[in-house]
Amino acid sequence: MSINPPSILHPVFNAAQPFPPLPDINKESIRTQVFTHRSYYGRPNHVFEDHPQDPSPDNEKYEHLGDTVLGLVVTKLLLEMYPNLRVGPSTKIRALVVGNSTLADISRMYDLPARLRLHPAQAITLRASVNIQADVFESYVGGLYLEQDLPGVQPWLKALFTPYATEAYKRVREQHRLPPLPITELVAPELVLSSPPPSPPHHRPGATPTTIGHLALFNQQLQKANRIVEWIYSDGTGEGTKTTPIWIVRCEVDGEVYGRGQGGTKKAARNEAAKEGLKKMGIEV
Repeated sequence: MSINPPSILHPVFNAAQPFPPLPDINKESIRTQVFTHRSYYGRPNHVFEDHPQDPSPDNEKYEHLGDTVLGLVVTKLLLEMYPNLRVGPSTKIRALVVGNSTLADISRMYDLPARLRLHPAQAITLRASVNIQADVFESYVGGLYLEQDLPGVQPWLKALFTPYATEAYKRVREQHRLPPLPITELVAPELVLSSPPPSPPHHRPGATPTTIGHLALFNQQLQKANRIVEWIYSDGTGEGTKTTPIWIVRCEVDGEVYGRGQGGTKKAARNEAAKEGLKKMGIEV
C-alpha cells in the first residue's frame, strides 16, 4: 500500500489531452546532479558558500532554480488562461498547481524518485517522502532550464500544467461560492463573451461569512517554508450565545503573532487569522 497522500488535483489525461513526455536533459553532468540528493555525499548543510574548486554536487541549487521557473511559467499560464482573474484567487490557484502534493504526483508519474541517488541508509524513507518527490521534479525543471533555457522548458510545462490549472481554477471558484462556469468557458475562455459578475452569496442576518481557502493556502506556504504554526484560542466569554458561540484565535508562527480571527466555528476563526497571516507574508488575498 502506498504511503503517499493523494494529489489535491486529479486532471484527466487522455488521447485528446495526453500526458506530455518528459523532455531529455542531454548533458550528463547536469542529469547526474539533478538526481543527486544531498544525503548521497553527506556534506554539511550550514555552509555559506562552496569553494570555487569544490562546488556542491547535489541537486538543491537546481531545485531552487526549478521552483522559480515553475512559478514564472504557471503564473504566465494563468494570466493567459484567465486574463480577468484577480491576483488573490490567482495566487491560490497557483499554490494548488505547484503545491508539493501535486508536484510529487507528477514526479511519480514520470518515475523520477526511482532515479534519485540517495544515501543507502535513508533511501527507502527519502524516496517515499512527498517533499523529496516534489523536490526532484523541481530539480529536473531547473536542470532542463539550465541546459535549454525557457524555450526548452515552457512548452512542456504549459502542456503539463494546463489541465492542473483548469482543475485548480474550478476548485478555487467553488471555494469562493461562485456558480460553475459553462463547459465552453472552461474549455476555451477566450472564445466566450464576458458575462456580468455573479451576485455575491446571500448570508443570513447576523451570520458571519466564512472566508474559504485562506487557511489551506496559509498552511501550504508555511509547510513549504518549514515554519511552525500554533493556534491559540482565547476565552470568548460574552461573545455569541450558548448555542452559537464565537471562537477567538491567535495565530503564531515561530512565536510571532501573524494574525487574529474569530468565527462561529474554530475553522472559521482560523480562516480569518490565516487571511491576516497571508497579508503579513505579502500574499494578497
